Amino acid sequence: MQTRRLGTSDLHFTTIGLGTWAMGGGGWKFGWGAQDDAASIRAIQAGIDAGINWIDTAAIYGHGHSEEIVGRAIAGRWNDVFVATKCGRVWEEGSRDIGKRLRRESVLAEADASLRRLGIDVIDLYQMHWPEPDEEVEEGWAAVNELIAQGKVRYGGVCNFSTSQLDRVQAIHPVTSLQPPYSMLRRDIEAELVPWCATHHVGILAYSPMQAGLLTGAFTAERAAALPADDWRRNNPLFQEPQLSANLRVVERLRPIAVRLGVGVAEVALAWVLRLPEMTSAIAGARSPEQIRQTARAGDLTLPADALAEIDAILAERHKA
Repeated sequence: MQTRRLGTSDLHFTTIGLGTWAMGGGGWKFGWGAQDDAASIRAIQAGIDAGINWIDTAAIYGHGHSEEIVGRAIAGRWNDVFVATKCGRVWEEGSRDIGKRLRRESVLAEADASLRRLGIDVIDLYQMHWPEPDEEVEEGWAAVNELIAQGKVRYGGVCNFSTSQLDRVQAIHPVTSLQPPYSMLRRDIEAELVPWCATHHVGILAYSPMQAGLLTGAFTAERAAALPADDWRRNNPLFQEPQLSANLRVVERLRPIAVRLGVGVAEVALAWVLRLPEMTSAIAGARSPEQIRQTARAGDLTLPADALAEIDAILAERHKA
């Protein structure tokens, strides 16, 4: 699979990364419903076997459970994969509530806990999950860079930051990467964030490039209605009417393009995200080996000009709807 350099670092990430949000399972505030741990481990290992060389996780996913699953899956294969995880979201045992904390002591403690759960000696990319609380952003970023100096972290990145927040932390220490949401259905980063990252040589790692499953080609109105109570998507407007039907119409119009190219809709959605030269990688979530084997193929897919023009027209109509 193709790789692209992450910002100014010496890390070269494959154009598809493996996301493990859903592997945290249900039972927490932003879970995706129940998930089989054995299937998660097989999916991670299948992704590595398919050529993916980096995994994205976070301490908050399943309140530490996702990191534990990643650690079990990569045991003995540490040289095959880079690990990216996140800090800034904390929880109390037995509670679904999530705290927002970027104080130095909290960030340092979170890193140690993540290293234990992952079973590794150093985190390749440590990311501030959200810029919240806003007044603690600088302190949190200074703590990430303290971890780099200690040798516990190789590079630091941020997620969900605005350009003004990026300016604030960039003044303290260069940012290696930004992880924002980006997909055919959510394109707001194109206006300011993509140009900012290009100017400052910051890598972009897109999360939800298949819009939490909507752009996989497998999602239906019936599946949306049947989402379990502990799946966060039940309360997301994109999965509710009238947006749900409009989004599924986009998918139906993408199907002929996918058929023409000999791939699935999911691969088209991922390749579309990767069309931007500023984009280092797109994070593909998976809950089974079959899912990641399919989406991994998008890492080497380049959409031809006529397909891109057709997609632009489809999305322009969706925007007007």
